[in-house]
Amino acid sequence: MCSRSVTTALSRTPGVYSANVNLVSETADVLFNPKVVDVDELGDKINRIGFEYLGVHDNSSLNNEAIDKKHKDMLNQKLYRIVVGFFFSALIMYLMFANIDLGSHSDYIILAISIIPFIYVSYPIFKSGINAVKLFNLNMDVMYSLGIGISFVASLLSTFHLLGSSHFMLYDTSIMLGSFLMLGKYLEERAKTKTSDSIKSLVQLKSTEATVEKVVNDKLVQQKQDINTVLKGNVVVVKPGEKIPLDGEVIEGKSYVDESLITGESKPVGKSVGDNVIGGSINKDGTFKFRVTNTGDKTVLSQIITMVQDAQNSSPPIQKLADKVIKYFIPTILVIAIVAFLIWYVVLGSSFLFSLSIFISVVVVACPCSLGLAIPTALTVGIGQAAKYGILIKDGDSLEVSEKVNHVLLDKTGTVTVGHPVLTNIINYSDMSDDEVIRIAKSVEQFSQHPISSALFDNDNESVVELYDVDDFENISGMGVRGIVNGVEYFIGNKKLLDENNISVSDEVSSDLLDEENNMKTSVLLASNDGVIAIISVEDAIKENSVRAIDQLHKMNIETTMISGDNRSSSEIVARKVGISNVLSELLPQGKLDYVKKLQGEGNIVSFVGDGINDAPSLTKSDVGIAIGTGTDVAIESGDIILINGDLLDAVAAIELSKKVMGRVRLNLFWAFAYNVLLIPIAAGIFIPWNIIFKPEYSAFAMALSSVTVVSLSLLLKRYVPEVYS
Repeated sequence: MCSRSVTTALSRTPGVYSANVNLVSETADVLFNPKVVDVDELGDKINRIGFEYLGVHDNSSLNNEAIDKKHKDMLNQKLYRIVVGFFFSALIMYLMFANIDLGSHSDYIILAISIIPFIYVSYPIFKSGINAVKLFNLNMDVMYSLGIGISFVASLLSTFHLLGSSHFMLYDTSIMLGSFLMLGKYLEERAKTKTSDSIKSLVQLKSTEATVEKVVNDKLVQQKQDINTVLKGNVVVVKPGEKIPLDGEVIEGKSYVDESLITGESKPVGKSVGDNVIGGSINKDGTFKFRVTNTGDKTVLSQIITMVQDAQNSSPPIQKLADKVIKYFIPTILVIAIVAFLIWYVVLGSSFLFSLSIFISVVVVACPCSLGLAIPTALTVGIGQAAKYGILIKDGDSLEVSEKVNHVLLDKTGTVTVGHPVLTNIINYSDMSDDEVIRIAKSVEQFSQHPISSALFDNDNESVVELYDVDDFENISGMGVRGIVNGVEYFIGNKKLLDENNISVSDEVSSDLLDEENNMKTSVLLASNDGVIAIISVEDAIKENSVRAIDQLHKMNIETTMISGDNRSSSEIVARKVGISNVLSELLPQGKLDYVKKLQGEGNIVSFVGDGINDAPSLTKSDVGIAIGTGTDVAIESGDIILINGDLLDAVAAIELSKKVMGRVRLNLFWAFAYNVLLIPIAAGIFIPWNIIFKPEYSAFAMALSSVTVVSLSLLLKRYVPEVYS
């Protein structure tokens, strides 16, 4: 209802095309025409309806400092009202019930003591309630105003003897009601700010300046520069321990970089010339230079922050149910409160004061704030928690659907496997060490474009070695390469190359070569004129965690299918190694899409895990598309969930997180409804025959407690670690 108040006010403003308000993050995402209306006018509109406009929020920690200060000041103001309210309500209660003789003007004295604290404590509630009425929006501030106002007005009329001989003194109740309601708002605000800690931690990763290398007066110098003035293509220097300010490509030096706070990768990642670095990550030891590739909101970190914020501001389908309930909830409560008042006053003949207190108790205790907070708080914390592991969930719909997934389709290349050839095996027949064999092979292959060459130079298990000089290099089409190293002629290629050069291949070598080929490895022979030295094999290796991830999916009773465009033999071997029994191979993108539709037609909730490029149609059509991302490609449009690290364990974690978050949503909704279902009858007086009376101030306290309970349950999600990581 609060969100709708702001949304309605903004949407009715000329020049505004759309407005999306989020209760938890306290932000409004507004699309407007700046030629018709400006930001300050929109802010004034928000202020006029009883809310406070704090400023423009973006992904810069500097720009948000002023907003954070204003927010802190608002919390302090609430705290001051709480202290004043409880002090004076306790004082008035003491004066009214301690048999202190204040003379014939005691009522006027108590009124004089009450009036200023009452206005001070209740003013924000009345202001918001009156503005809501102006917008024809029956929200809880209207109910609060009604409850507090009736109790104070009744006391006022009684003080001036306008209610006959009846004596209704509820000044203490009026102030205490306002104080408890303010306490609830204060605790709620404090708790809500903690739900967005993940965004704040990401924003804090942003640098404010960079060391840029430039030519000044024909000299190459390094200058500190504001991050917002650094341009794409500039060269930036990063020293040990410094934060990498922007995205870029390393052009000089090497180091290890801690990317854990951005990608969730726990181990430092080695960076050398040609590698990409992500702004916000921490340089661990070496000094290096990189050329800036992304600035501003185009950086990976900015995209991640924006994506997480958008997801936290979205609403899952279950939210629509809660909104529909709240829409009819408040009018229903008003009816119940009026009926309860009439029953006690008219039917049962109770005093007006007693019946009025029943009315106020029902109105106050029925606050649906906890119901309104149940879903967005859990959603905000859950999506933020996922981002900590490098899992970017685009919206609440994806989160809700993910928990129902019962069939996962996995692309092979780049998803289950690493997606490019890596060195996997060396069968050494010589007296040389394996390291020396690799050094010779690298030296000869350094001028080649063959997959063997790229695998040799992209092998994470090999340290960088100094290569030998190569003389008389020759690339022999269809067979391999040759070159002379230290006076020895070496050949790297297939058997045909060796046959052409009269180099014999023994039966043992032939048998080993056949075994490697049967295991779907690409193998070549390294030989000299004296004979075969070694078999070198490369393959598109299975990712480190693929087997464990697929095993975990099976434990969750989720069926898996490998679906690939590669040949049947290769696909079946990989599937067998990772534990997948159902394999579909040699499929074009349309074939994969058709299979997704087939499974959905059979009633399955399907998740497709792919690289987000060739598999875009299937990712889009599946119920939950999980796109394998990389550190420099996080904005894959076709995926509902993006895995920054490209690790299948993260896909499993995403499903586990969705189950946990949606479970917490349901628990929150249970407690939100439970408070109302249990306490409304009690507030209406069902236990009065047993001398159990639920006073209005108790109702206010219960209302505050219900909101705090729901937000606290959501915050407990911060402690959750997906089982697949444990």
